[in-house]
Amino acid sequence: MDEHLVALEKRMQQLQEAIRQALAEHDKTQASLLRQELTRTQRAWDVLCGLDDGPDKTEAEPAAPASPEHDDSALPVRDQIQQALTLLTVPAAPKLLSQVHQAFFSGPLNTARLTTLRRDEERSFRSAPYARPYYICAAVTSDLLSPARALLALSTWPLEQRLVGPLTQRVHFLTSALRLADAAEHLPGEPQPSPHVQQLLQHYSRNIHGYTTRGPLDLDALRQAAAAELEIHADDDADTRAEAARRARQQLGDAEQLFGNTLRNVTRMRRTA
Repeated sequence: MDEHLVALEKRMQQLQEAIRQALAEHDKTQASLLRQELTRTQRAWDVLCGLDDGPDKTEAEPAAPASPEHDDSALPVRDQIQQALTLLTVPAAPKLLSQVHQAFFSGPLNTARLTTLRRDEERSFRSAPYARPYYICAAVTSDLLSPARALLALSTWPLEQRLVGPLTQRVHFLTSALRLADAAEHLPGEPQPSPHVQQLLQHYSRNIHGYTTRGPLDLDALRQAAAAELEIHADDDADTRAEAARRARQQLGDAEQLFGNTLRNVTRMRRTA
């Protein structure tokens, strides 16, 4: 949990510095956007620390599932994705991001908008690199260094955190189970997590070896089972991703490190290898 707090604290410091720079350049619009992200990041930090003592007044109450054609959230979709990814700290598919956002924030994501979002983010980065405080980018495969299918990540994460190897899917599943269990325990208000939170965590509990508790959800048992299995895979997975990150930094430019190498470039790299 400490590493996630450190990552959030580092991100808050980056945002504060970016706000000062925007204000110095008299760019109030950019400063306002950065301040909104700082508020959301601060809230994620509060949730992890158990300091969130009431519903977020800046966001809507949890809502019923919205149809793909209608999203009543006030936040842009990319900001909602950033909220969910910041909580998970691992790349995730749109369906999981929607479930997490519905359970812990203001409602489900409009996944219909995600089809073109990553391409839009890549175009924006290539036209003006690093102009935005963050980008919704792709997870990158450890073998071909190409975009991992339907897995979204944050550009502010280290490259090793965005890479996906043979064991990474399981490591991500167990890591996100730990993160969500911690967040559920620190949610303010009702003594029991909301039905959406319980439903999400029940899904995790049914798919973690060693969690045998029947009846109500047991967060401590869930964490213990997830941590025990994670310990088996974590080191091998970290080694694979560290080696892939080394190759990626040698072979790829900034944009490719964020959005993955194209298949055409992969073929050329194989021919010249």
